[in-house]
Amino acid sequence: MAALADAVLVLHAVLVLFIVGGLVAVWVGAALRRSWARDRVFRFVHLAAISIVAGLAVLDVPCPLTVLEDWLRTGSAGSSGFIQRWVSALLYYDLPLWVFAVSYAVFLLAVVLTWWRVPPHPKASSPLG
Repeated sequence: MAALADAVLVLHAVLVLFIVGGLVAVWVGAALRRSWARDRVFRFVHLAAISIVAGLAVLDVPCPLTVLEDWLRTGSAGSSGFIQRWVSALLYYDLPLWVFAVSYAVFLLAVVLTWWRVPPHPKASSPLG
C-alpha cells in the first residue's frame, strides 16, 4: 500500500506544479509570444483544476487525493490537507484551514483575471503551435 500512497503523493505534487506553474507559464509564454500560452484546452484544464481545488477548500471538503493517500498509508483519513501538511512540514507553520481556503480562492481569482489579461485563442488550438 505504501507504493500506491507514494504514487498518489507524486500525482498530487504534479497537480500542484501544474496549477502553480501553469499560471506562471501562461504569463511567461504570453510575454514571449508563444501560442501555447493562449491554448484554449490548456487554459480550460488549468482553470478547472484550480476551480476544483478552491471549491473544495471553500466548502471545507477534504481533497480526495489527500484522503486517498492517508487511507493507503494508515487505513484512515488524516486531518490536514496536502498543501497544509507540506507547508507545515517544510516551513513549520501551523495555519488554520481558512488561510488555505482564502489562498486558493485568491489564486483562482488570479487565474480568472489572467483569462481576461491574456485571453486564450477563440478556438481550440494545438499545444505545439
